[in-house]
Amino acid sequence: MENGKKKRRILIVFGTRPEVIKLAPVIEEFRKRPKTFSIATCFTAQHRQMCEPLLRFFSIPCTHDLNVMIEKQSLMDIATRTMRRLDAVLERDKVDMIVVQGDTASAFAAALTAFYRRIPVAHVEAGLRTHNIWNPYPEEMNRQLISRIAQLHFAPTQRASQALTEEGVAEKSVFVTGNTVIDALYLTLTKLRSGAKKPSARACGSRRLILVTAHRRENFGAGIDEICAALLDLVRRNKNVEIILPVHPNPAVRKPIERALSSQPRITLSPPLEYMDLVAIMKRCSIVLTDSGGLQEEAPALGLPVVVMRDETERPEIVEAGGAILAGPHRNRIVREVERILDSNELYNRMARVRNPFGDGRAAKRIVRITDTWFRSTDSRDMRILRKKIEFHV
Repeated sequence: MENGKKKRRILIVFGTRPEVIKLAPVIEEFRKRPKTFSIATCFTAQHRQMCEPLLRFFSIPCTHDLNVMIEKQSLMDIATRTMRRLDAVLERDKVDMIVVQGDTASAFAAALTAFYRRIPVAHVEAGLRTHNIWNPYPEEMNRQLISRIAQLHFAPTQRASQALTEEGVAEKSVFVTGNTVIDALYLTLTKLRSGAKKPSARACGSRRLILVTAHRRENFGAGIDEICAALLDLVRRNKNVEIILPVHPNPAVRKPIERALSSQPRITLSPPLEYMDLVAIMKRCSIVLTDSGGLQEEAPALGLPVVVMRDETERPEIVEAGGAILAGPHRNRIVREVERILDSNELYNRMARVRNPFGDGRAAKRIVRITDTWFRSTDSRDMRILRKKIEFHV
């Protein structure tokens, strides 16, 4: 305790690669206040192989490891195993708040477990919406349900904040912070510039490098097949194009991609990249094709046009700003939009110069300051004053 102030125990829950990336800056900022906060981390571990290099890279120790991963696990397996094992952790480790990020099944399960134990929940990256509970599935419903539980909502943009208040979330509990993925990106760029971490070397000569990621559940089957066909068309029609595709280990993704694209000239299939390697490749590539959420936020920060291989996005800000184009998982549309961007210097430069609407690299600092004030404040006016002082605006 400092000046009579209780030290608060914060449990930060994560289990997937994007969660680790986006929560790493938050963990780092909380750890800078050891007199105010005691930090515990809980790794649900449904993506253990993909997460452990990140945990080392960002120097994140795991206080609790739920080890929920089982072969051929379902969403029900993830949710129920997370709830049972987290509940046992909370029986031993008495915490004052649980922090979750985004929209995974484990994030929702952790929020629901906290609710059953009457523990406050803070939601990082709150308020993203497509308003279609089946797209993305199950993420859209997960994040809506977390919003019904959380006491603090850290919205990355004004649009996300507005979506929450329109759903009846109390305005006093919603704060626009920017997205912590930009904090993580800048932190990684600093490490790369300092030489503290050296990415794997890879050259592509004079060709234009396209980074592709595809793993979204609603694209399983026909969507993945269409994406693969589009990539084949792109390299066959454009001799100056090279593609790198880090392949997600899920067999529903890996098997059709390997079947369609293995041994194809100028298409490199790699295992999932360590984050610093992904960032280093983004710095060298010309355009990003993705069905991921995080890359829609990171690529604009590096001046990269984005083609989103989804029919809907919960990040419409970058589409409206002109930095990304929705092509869906549709072969002809993907090829048409990529070639249009690469063939027009005017369009390419316009997309590359869009100001990133997702953050300024200070989201984690805002989150920790807001959390501290929330615990100390007995007057909602304090929170309103704080909002005016520190919210992120584009």
